[in-house]
Amino acid sequence: MTSEVTDETAVDAARRRMLELIASGSLEPGQRLGSERELASDLGVSRSTLRQALGVLEQSGVVRRVPGRGGGTFVSRAKIERDLSSVVGVPALLRAQGFTAGSRVISASIMGADDATAAALELEPGGLVTEIVRIRLADGSPVSLEHARLPASRFPGLLELPLGGSVYELLDEHYGVRPAEALERIEAVSAGPDEASVLDITTGAPLLSITRTAKDADGVPFEFSHDLFRADRTRILVRTPGAAGTADSARARGRLVDLQAWSAP
Repeated sequence: MTSEVTDETAVDAARRRMLELIASGSLEPGQRLGSERELASDLGVSRSTLRQALGVLEQSGVVRRVPGRGGGTFVSRAKIERDLSSVVGVPALLRAQGFTAGSRVISASIMGADDATAAALELEPGGLVTEIVRIRLADGSPVSLEHARLPASRFPGLLELPLGGSVYELLDEHYGVRPAEALERIEAVSAGPDEASVLDITTGAPLLSITRTAKDADGVPFEFSHDLFRADRTRILVRTPGAAGTADSARARGRLVDLQAWSAP
């Protein structure tokens, strides 16, 4: 029996060939790859070399491995860029990047504000807020879970409007309110059973948690929200001014930050 020997050159060649197949559309986002034997034969490499190449691609988020009988290795879906330098609704963000935007409204109600919400919206403790909980979809696949809270007295009748699209567009059209600035706090968290269920991921999978307070042109806060984005579908774009007032970036004006998938401790 001949032992399989791999080296960095062979692994890199296999990795590059896989990337070429994905870039050309021969392998599409969400597609399940064939067996290791078939794939190794197609690429002309040993199975050991293929496993190492797939391991590198998985670490960089290009492919994902799902255990179990119905699992396998899949091409990862395209990532959504979240630009922190602008305040836009998720539907507009998705449409601008070529995705078909969708939403599922989980709940919509008027409730008393907790201390954190009241402080963020500058309300009296227990003041009434409209809470909207939705799942955001990109090309029919869930990408984020959104909890938005807005002062109920400022937006009367909001619950009677269609909430499946952009709330920002509704606020602009019906109340003349537009976001002028937003303060966002971002951290990586692990998905609990409930979040994993609605976002179609495994419990413990990484999420990008964004807590946002949006203000209007007069500096008055009108939205306090908490969004959970799938880390395997999200990329952060940070625009950093350079010394000459321009932005140095991986994309001419920004710095891309990939939130790599990691296992929960």
